[in-house]
Amino acid sequence: MADVTLLRKVLTENKVIAMVGLSDKPHRPSYFVGKYLQEHGFQVVPVNPVKKEILGEQCYPTLEDIPFQVDMVDCFRRSELIPPLAHSAVAIGAKCLWMQLSVVNEEAKEIAEAAGLDVVMDRCPKIEYARIFGGLNSAGVNTKIISSKRPRQINL
Repeated sequence: MADVTLLRKVLTENKVIAMVGLSDKPHRPSYFVGKYLQEHGFQVVPVNPVKKEILGEQCYPTLEDIPFQVDMVDCFRRSELIPPLAHSAVAIGAKCLWMQLSVVNEEAKEIAEAAGLDVVMDRCPKIEYARIFGGLNSAGVNTKIISSKRPRQINL
């Protein structure tokens, strides 16, 4: 399990994020995460073999097709599909392998850690960024909408 020190380090040091499985559909979680990360200073690199562009960024069919350095590989794929992505992350010189919520693969973790990559499993970078650096408000947190104080009663 990733601790807050590792999460803070990863989210501070890794600004170019290849998002494997990024969707072009605004209702999909990957699209929402990618858009949020863009809005918070990250360069999002879509890895999607069937699209040309997502979120205004050129898509690449595989990690190996990206012609510049990538810091983090964020995986929106099923757990059993992660080991080959771990090998690819190592091959392209990424510094971090991030597996999204409910994505856990110990083999992929071992592959990445053996090559010196930081590994985060079963977490979302959007949620962790907002939690650590402020702004976690999509459910009413930090908006002063939810409060432990009782509302004042108005006597009519």
